[in-house]
Amino acid sequence: MAQFRSFPVRLPSGVLYWTVIGPDYRPVTEVDDYLLHSRLGADAAESTSQAYATALALFLEWTSSLGKDWREVSPHLGRFVFWLRYYNGTSRSNAGGDPVRGARRVNAVMSAVRSYFRYMAATGEIPKSVLGALYDELPAYSPDLGEQYGRAAHLKARHHLKEPKPTVDNATDDEVIRLLSAAGTARDRFLIIAMWRMGLRRGELVGMRREDVHFVADATRLGCGFKGPHVHVVRRDNPNRAFAKSHHPRVVPADWISVQAYDQYLTERTQSACAERSDFLMVNLFRAPVGQPMRPSSLNETLARLSAKGGCDRTIRPHMLRHSFSTNTVAAGATLDILKELLGHAWITSTEIYLHVSTDRLRDAVDNVPNPIVAHQGERQMR
Repeated sequence: MAQFRSFPVRLPSGVLYWTVIGPDYRPVTEVDDYLLHSRLGADAAESTSQAYATALALFLEWTSSLGKDWREVSPHLGRFVFWLRYYNGTSRSNAGGDPVRGARRVNAVMSAVRSYFRYMAATGEIPKSVLGALYDELPAYSPDLGEQYGRAAHLKARHHLKEPKPTVDNATDDEVIRLLSAAGTARDRFLIIAMWRMGLRRGELVGMRREDVHFVADATRLGCGFKGPHVHVVRRDNPNRAFAKSHHPRVVPADWISVQAYDQYLTERTQSACAERSDFLMVNLFRAPVGQPMRPSSLNETLARLSAKGGCDRTIRPHMLRHSFSTNTVAAGATLDILKELLGHAWITSTEIYLHVSTDRLRDAVDNVPNPIVAHQGERQMR
């Protein structure tokens, strides 16, 4: 049985963060300080706090198995990577079989450990020289001159496994039509369309408030200068554990399909007095607790049910609808920088994986290249 485990703590303010408790069922002091700082000082999401606490619980479990303090193990973190890959929850390893954790999961744990060590070095708990065991320092070079141009250097994580390339598919238009045909309620149709036509993440959608929806031609009376129907994506701490991933608010325009679906949903929603008292946009209407905000996982459950009912060959997930939005937006002529803003990405490299190029667009790209041979023959005929 694990000696260290993650544990939720609700502060008097109502904010929830996660810590790590040890064999004595008390928080591990240094880890608790870091996780509290991450949640309150760095404004990390509650789900991030939970993920980091879970990762650090694994780290402390490993150091305990060695009989060492965590401050002593930085030179041996390569062994921790191996332990993560093959440790199966007992005193025996699974080194002779398949890995029990994938590369992406191992890298996520190591990212949390590195963040923890950086914080401890910054607060003076450990010498900064310890970070040399976690990073390779690469000097910065000028791409033009081929020589070092300053003291700036790049830090590369020393312990990082090669991850498989993301293979998230986009839902096809036929699959979306099947989902909409299977949806028996206006609410379910709206949540499908909101992700498909506006590219909203599931946490953004179920964390949205009614005040964030400006489906009017002119929102100046609402204190908003953005023209046309749109929604505001705002990061908040929500009781349903839904949150906007980006710290920066953004505006996402809505088309007439989204507006029409929203109007039908409001008509259905007004029939529930409990729902009308909630300021959340997406609420439970057909199961208890009625009127309470939907959980992010509820969207997965809804899409799984509709995928089966609609006869889809696979289960459609929320992120697949977001990918469909990206594919359709680019096909309609949007550039990568526009798509980046619509999706709320901090880096354009995050946007690139959402570009699903269809075979038809590949064919059109080749067929539309000017042919100088045909043009030359045409000129000769004219002579």
